[in-house]
Amino acid sequence: MSRIMKMFLLLAVMVCISEAQQPAQSCMCQRVRNAIGLTSEIQDIKINEPNPSCDRVEIVITKHTGRHYCLNPSLKDMQKLMARLKLLTTEGPTSP
Repeated sequence: MSRIMKMFLLLAVMVCISEAQQPAQSCMCQRVRNAIGLTSEIQDIKINEPNPSCDRVEIVITKHTGRHYCLNPSLKDMQKLMARLKLLTTEGPTSP
């Protein structure tokens, strides 16, 4: 085998090893929606904060049908919703 071919193979192996060592992004949301639809159909809302496996905020809603949808966290309505939910979780429930 020629010297150039050996160098090329060594370079290819080094690239493969370095790529294998990179952490894989495993975000739940590959596509996001820009609208919620009917809020009466929503069963659950989950906000996933950035973490080591996914570097972005994800808003996942579950409808009564069991289907999950990802919403766009950069929309104003979603930012207001996240702020209200964070406020509720830091204050806790209020008693009458």
